[in-house]
Amino acid sequence: MRIVVLGGTGVVGRHVVAALRASGHEAVVASRSTGVDLLTGAGLDAALEGAGAVVDASTVATSRARTAVEFFTRSAEHVLAAEVRAGVRHHVVVSIVGLERVPLGYYAGKLAQERAVLAGPVPVSILRATQFHEFAGQMLDRMAFGPVAAVPVARVQPVAARDVGAALADLALGNPVGRAPEMAGPEVFHLPDLARRTAAARGARVRVLPLRLPGAAGRAMAAGALCPDGAFTCGSTPFAQWLAGSGPAVGAGR
Repeated sequence: MRIVVLGGTGVVGRHVVAALRASGHEAVVASRSTGVDLLTGAGLDAALEGAGAVVDASTVATSRARTAVEFFTRSAEHVLAAEVRAGVRHHVVVSIVGLERVPLGYYAGKLAQERAVLAGPVPVSILRATQFHEFAGQMLDRMAFGPVAAVPVARVQPVAARDVGAALADLALGNPVGRAPEMAGPEVFHLPDLARRTAAARGARVRVLPLRLPGAAGRAMAAGALCPDGAFTCGSTPFAQWLAGSGPAVGAGR
């Protein structure tokens, strides 16, 4: 099957591509570097020609709700319209566990995306996953001030991006399911502790200070709202195993 992966060079998208190709399918990377612009729709018709399914692993670098909502709703509109023209039978989206429980700007965008594709004309599967193992490194990179990094207080259950990519590939090869079971890693941690372990693995001399975020979002994150609150699919890669491999140098996450 020919499957187009939007954001196919990103943290999880590249694993979707690898999993599809390893199983003998044609995985096509669609991103701005390949001439596809989701905000305008440019390049979508050519990229989706002959595709049986599309996996949307695209993202936008913003924490502003207005920017995130605009990106994800306009992108969904353009992608779904192009899928109808191309005869695509299955639209797969990776999303985030706890969207409704944590009022953050980026999450508002992802929630708007979910609503758009569920109401759209193409059968859909949505996989909500927890933060990737790379998330602690992302916080170190973003929140470092000299020798100190202020990392938000949050209870998290991180999952390997490779495991999520494989799950998305499996979904794309099957029939649309609507909302798939959520996916999380096998262990629950406090985010500042993960940041300390990541810093040590990097050999970085940085002091991690827990930062309690104000308001409802901070309270929800500290209480574990980013973790599944029911049954979920468990990723197979523990954080320590990932950390001992190629992960620590990667500063991207959710």
